[in-house]
Amino acid sequence: MEEDEQGAVQAFLAGVRVGEVLGGVVAEVTSRGAALVLDGFPSRPLGAVGALDLTWGPRAEADLVVGRRVTGEVIGVDPDRGEVRLSTAATRHPLLWRFLRGLRAGRVLSGTVASIESFGVFVALDEGPAHPIHPGVGFVTFPELSWRYFEDPSDVVRVGERVSAAFLYFDTSNGEARLSLRALLPDPFQEFADAVAVGQVLRGRVTKAVPFGVFVEVADGVQGLVRPAGPTADRPDAPEGLGVEGEEMTVAVVEVDRERRTLLLSRVRAPGEPDGAPGSGRPPS
Repeated sequence: MEEDEQGAVQAFLAGVRVGEVLGGVVAEVTSRGAALVLDGFPSRPLGAVGALDLTWGPRAEADLVVGRRVTGEVIGVDPDRGEVRLSTAATRHPLLWRFLRGLRAGRVLSGTVASIESFGVFVALDEGPAHPIHPGVGFVTFPELSWRYFEDPSDVVRVGERVSAAFLYFDTSNGEARLSLRALLPDPFQEFADAVAVGQVLRGRVTKAVPFGVFVEVADGVQGLVRPAGPTADRPDAPEGLGVEGEEMTVAVVEVDRERRTLLLSRVRAPGEPDGAPGSGRPPS
């Protein structure tokens, strides 16, 4: 790019603001979206509509035809790439976009569980417009349903159930309000961390065996990892020798990481258990 043209591009981008609506003509369509020649800068395409920023719904790509005029809301400006990112979803569904954009992190929203899918839970919110495609504007990923481990999301929520959740962020790609149910509940891990000390001996139950050890539940909603130790640590069958699901065992606290919410445990050698048994060891002093 010549210096004069580069300067003109940077000057144009400097005047673009996130949230404003720009129009342009589709110059190129690819599997990743479309490039637009924007109003006010006809010399080359500066606008970009990504595949995830199209109008939500079937055949959204049909709007992107070379030579067709489209409008979109600015969702990003990248001076280094000389690019303005646009969303046609924002201009096609302005009421929904305005509602979602006006939400702030931490705000409590209420609604009804509309659908439980393999990838998360949709919530029909009490306020705001409906989603044009999804059964609900609110969406909760499985980790945000509960602090506690669960096998099936229906163990936590049911379709038709009333719920309240904290707003996390606006998912512009899907037109969703990402929510968290667990954010409104006390974190059992932090409560456990307040009451436990390194070296403390606890009783727990094995909940799951993995290639790198076994998880042991030592309090309601709190699980820690016991890793293989000694000469059997590198054996593929070490976790099986360490414990089986449902087994009760005595463990000692090795490390508590509040930020990562992880708990490392060591199995305490029971009387009569031979030295060097998988995962055995005395509690740290």
